[in-house]
Amino acid sequence: MKKVYTILLAALCLVAVGCKQQQKQTDMKFRPLGNTGLMVSEISIGCGGFEKLDSTASLELMTMALDSGMNYIDIYDANPKTRSNIGYALQGRRDEMIIQGHIGTIWANGQHTRTRDLDSTKAGFEDLLARLGTDHIEVGMIHITDSREEWEEIQNSPFLDYVFQLKKEGKIKHIGLSSHNAEVALLAAKSGWVEVIMFSLNPAFDRLRAGQNPWDQEAMRNLPAGIDPVRVELYDYCATHKIGVTVMKTFGGGGRLLDAKTSPLGVAYTPEQCIAYCLAKPCISTCILGIDNLDELKADLHWMHATDAEKDYTAVGARAAADKSGDCTYCNHCSPCTQSIPIAKVNELLDKVEVEGLTPELQAQYDALPHHAGECTHCGACMNRCPFGVDIPAKMDKAKEVFGK
Repeated sequence: MKKVYTILLAALCLVAVGCKQQQKQTDMKFRPLGNTGLMVSEISIGCGGFEKLDSTASLELMTMALDSGMNYIDIYDANPKTRSNIGYALQGRRDEMIIQGHIGTIWANGQHTRTRDLDSTKAGFEDLLARLGTDHIEVGMIHITDSREEWEEIQNSPFLDYVFQLKKEGKIKHIGLSSHNAEVALLAAKSGWVEVIMFSLNPAFDRLRAGQNPWDQEAMRNLPAGIDPVRVELYDYCATHKIGVTVMKTFGGGGRLLDAKTSPLGVAYTPEQCIAYCLAKPCISTCILGIDNLDELKADLHWMHATDAEKDYTAVGARAAADKSGDCTYCNHCSPCTQSIPIAKVNELLDKVEVEGLTPELQAQYDALPHHAGECTHCGACMNRCPFGVDIPAKMDKAKEVFGK
């Protein structure tokens, strides 16, 4: 009996040592994916680069990503080469990767195509499972829905029935929807059946107003200051109701934000600053990064060891907003207020009034705050901390005028 105990004790020690070694291998941090019960790495893999690689390079890229702690991948591309390369690279390690695969995307006439046709959708999804060598994916993402009309068309459609069927059969574990439109994303969040939202988010896109196209060059050249109030509502709603948000276009699409010459804001952000900007929002689960090769992956993995100074995006934001000084981005750097006024929330509600007018709902939200703008003493402490040059006392005076206290 003593010998048995000795053997068991030795085995437990080996397991403990193995666990410690595994923890030492990666410093990746993880976040909950909404209410799904899944924990996902803060940075994750976009599929686009796999189209440019062969199977050997795909395996090398995936191996480094998994070994570094990345456990989430988005597969929107229906290109057979992309899907097959990922499937090959995941052989033997499928259980280590949480797959976000898109429904309603097919390969037609040599190009990636979105579809709502039921037969085409079914064929595209079955092709995805076959090329990945799996019988299920964790998140079934309804592919790009960018207008209210498209959202309405999906409701009570054979396409949506098929998505629900896939979940019932266990071929997808959770339902998601991808969009570049904040209004549509908010509708999805409030639907009751969308568990994960894939949304385009970065310091530039946050300034776009609902309905504006991020690929409209004129719109991107004339970005308004401040975060779109609809986006603020979306982020708040998803955080409150624990709906997972996975970020696409973290670097602005094609890395536009990483170069001052191409950045719509006229200043260059670093990858670490872009990631930190997104992850600062409580609703965000993971930032999906476009990775073309091992060098890019190694650069992105620096996130795990980046210093607070490297992650600080506020100084860049201040330069970007220099010509639009006075616009609050609700970053909360003004806190703490000496009178405990939730300054960012007051400014957010005030900005919503400018867009929507003073509605009973907005008044009720303001009245429910623990402290109000009228309590501001104009001490200026907040002004010393604001990176965007907002005249906060003036904002508080305006809020008192609008909301009555």
